[in-house]
Amino acid sequence: MKILVINCGSSSLKYQLMDMSDESVLCSGAVERIGMKIFGGEENVIVKKDGKKYTYDKELADHTAAFNEVKYVLSESEYKVIDSFDEIDAIGHRVVQGGDKYSKSVLVTDKVEADIEELAPLAPLHNPANLQGYRACKEVVGDKVPQVVVFDTAFHSTMPPKAYMFAVPYEYYEKYGVRRYGFHGTSHKFVSHRVADRIGKPIEELKIITCHLGNGSSIAAIENGKVVDTSMGFTPLDGFMMGTRSGGVDPSVVTFIEKKLGISPDEMDTILNKQSGVAAVSGVSSDDRDICAAQEAGNERAILAHEMQAYQIAKFIGSYVAAMNGVDAIVFTGGIGENGVWLRSKVCSYLGYLGVQINEELNAATQKGAEAELTNENDSVRVFILATNEELSIARDTAEIVKSL
Repeated sequence: MKILVINCGSSSLKYQLMDMSDESVLCSGAVERIGMKIFGGEENVIVKKDGKKYTYDKELADHTAAFNEVKYVLSESEYKVIDSFDEIDAIGHRVVQGGDKYSKSVLVTDKVEADIEELAPLAPLHNPANLQGYRACKEVVGDKVPQVVVFDTAFHSTMPPKAYMFAVPYEYYEKYGVRRYGFHGTSHKFVSHRVADRIGKPIEELKIITCHLGNGSSIAAIENGKVVDTSMGFTPLDGFMMGTRSGGVDPSVVTFIEKKLGISPDEMDTILNKQSGVAAVSGVSSDDRDICAAQEAGNERAILAHEMQAYQIAKFIGSYVAAMNGVDAIVFTGGIGENGVWLRSKVCSYLGYLGVQINEELNAATQKGAEAELTNENDSVRVFILATNEELSIARDTAEIVKSL
């Protein structure tokens, strides 16, 4: 079975074609700058095949044109890996927000499509783009190829009301769906099952804390295979500080700054999402590599940004240990989780009360994409670095649904 995974942004389309017989990646890549003018040197079509990367430029008016280009790359171009699109058994899409409506991945129907559109106000930067990707695929392949949507929020749907409700008037939940949803669900699901495999116990017998750390970051508490709490909330802005996002702040700060600067809610939203976080505190960058370099050079604000970030992550871990009355494993994943040597070390330095004492040499030597256990297998709390694979998680869900058709 061959599954094509699509992940659409507002001006981009990422793809990955997988052979599910051995879960190998036949080809992957992206189409960027969709609907934009392409200037000299801007190679916006990316193809990765057999360990090599190829790029070229092509102006593409919309997501339908972009998907047609993917179709051409995979089945007609010099990089082709299939002879015809008829070889593709299904297409799996990432959709950020499924609200209260969807607790699992589903085959796309007219109702599902309408629901994704209805939920767009809860994820205005993501759901419309995700929907564009589905519609672009449908315009090209019609009904010949089944399409599945995998929701970021679905894995978190097991949270109890005490964890997902906010202490605001209850009618806001009833009328507008104001509650904690959680995001990065496909990543948290993948690495939690992966760590259970590494430990050699059923996930139903474990208490796991997964830390997906990147430009956007979230932490989840997973007890017996079910999420009991997670750091992101109504939107991906909540939780702890990220690359350009503030994370949780006193709500009065929002109204105070709006009044002080005379700005609109939309302008405040931009500040909190795009002009805050590590970038704002450090004054350097949102890229952790830049923060590490500035920290090593003695930049005090970069040091502060990193210290704040590690401190906040450790506090979330501690709160989730309390929520589950213990923890068996802590996992670091995502771009920073897999690369952030200093951050992993600093976070773990707060966890001595759990008996955590990591192997610092192994921590320093582990590179992105590699797996490592930083503790010993007989320790009461084990710490792992695991590479996430959201595309594989999407492909697995898609294959499972299509098999039952």
